[in-house]
Amino acid sequence: MKLVAGLGNPGPKYDSTRHNAGWWVLDRLAYEWDFGAFEREGAVWVSQGVLGGTGVLLTKPATYMNRSGAALRSMWGQEAFDVSEDLLVVVDDAALDLGRVRFRPRGSAGGHNGLRSVESALGTSEYARLRVGVGQPPPGLGMKEWVLSDMGEEDEDVIVALLPELVRGVRVWVEEGIEPAMNQFNR
Repeated sequence: MKLVAGLGNPGPKYDSTRHNAGWWVLDRLAYEWDFGAFEREGAVWVSQGVLGGTGVLLTKPATYMNRSGAALRSMWGQEAFDVSEDLLVVVDDAALDLGRVRFRPRGSAGGHNGLRSVESALGTSEYARLRVGVGQPPPGLGMKEWVLSDMGEEDEDVIVALLPELVRGVRVWVEEGIEPAMNQFNR
């Protein structure tokens, strides 16, 4: 079983924010792979199916970004689940230019509170992540205000245009692993 966790904030207030780019990717995965609507299971929303013979669980924490790890904790407690091979966390990244994409096999939280929460809950940073660039805040705007602000139409169009490529990239991760996903999709 592969687990793809998209980080974001719950509620309509946050739907169109940069911080919810991970949820946008998960919504597109569920749609493209015909997994069905997300259903609430405890502290997460879940959509699942089979892709190329592999079971895939798509999850979106029902908590705020900085509590993502606590919400996901129950998802990786399965005996056969290997965090370093079977978990991909999808997040926004303000350190990357808008539209840049980075698959990574491991790494630091890099100031991202959602990744910090996941690492704290896991006790390791040895898990794959897909970082979706949302760009730096303009001068005079703090990081928190930037990632929690609605994405302008122009920026949103850039992210939406990336979604088909990200679906292909996550599929490569599911079927072939992180190295082929990095080689084919990092830009």
